Amino acid sequence: MAVPTPAKLAPQLLAQAALLRAALAELPYEEFGRPSVLPGWDVRLLAAHILLQLTGLARLVDRASDESPLPAHEFVRSYRRDVEALDFATLETAADRTPDELITQWDQTVHALTTRLAQPVPARLNTPRGPITAVDLLTTRILELIVHTDDVNRSLPDRPAVQFDRKALSVAVRTVAGMLETAYPGRSVEVRIPPFAAVQAIAGPRHTRGTPPNVVETDALTFLRLATGRLAWPEAVSGALVRASGNRADLSAQLPLLS
Repeated sequence: MAVPTPAKLAPQLLAQAALLRAALAELPYEEFGRPSVLPGWDVRLLAAHILLQLTGLARLVDRASDESPLPAHEFVRSYRRDVEALDFATLETAADRTPDELITQWDQTVHALTTRLAQPVPARLNTPRGPITAVDLLTTRILELIVHTDDVNRSLPDRPAVQFDRKALSVAVRTVAGMLETAYPGRSVEVRIPPFAAVQAIAGPRHTRGTPPNVVETDALTFLRLATGRLAWPEAVSGALVRASGNRADLSAQLPLLS
């Protein structure tokens, strides 16, 4: 498997940003006022939040750090403590801007980001939540774009769905699977998200050959929804969105991983 680099990750991030931008640009004004699946936010605020994440990335890629980087799962979990600040920054980004004004700012931000990512990026970056590798920052931003694309689709179920860039979706799933593996090391449960990833995690008895005794298998979007707290484990299991076999194949204690 090719080792990810900022240069290799940039196309996936920009591709998903372009897919989202195209869908939002075609959305009638009144649709931006519809409630989103995120409590307290309408679709306009959701769009502003995605723009905020892109704007923040454009600023951070020049902030080199000499400190030891945080593991990606710890970095993302730090969002919990900053939720009020993120809400405030989202409101500031939205302000009284019209959808067209948000799209214009989106275009300006993505143009600046595209230009910057065409240049070398420092290996480690300093962010308000601590130091992180450039690769981890980009993969977590791709994850954000994929998750929020899903949020937009679930908020507007009667609209044509925003498409997922397959490579970006793969990056998002592999990123979260790697976080699960790092946060809960072990080999007692095999977690499969075909066709993108399969990892072993959770402390306990390990298997050495044949089919693992404890297997969890699900699709990409269900896995990401579980990991980010958008879907509860019991609901996923009862709805047959997750196939879990073995007496240890229960991830309710580990998921959500990032919310």
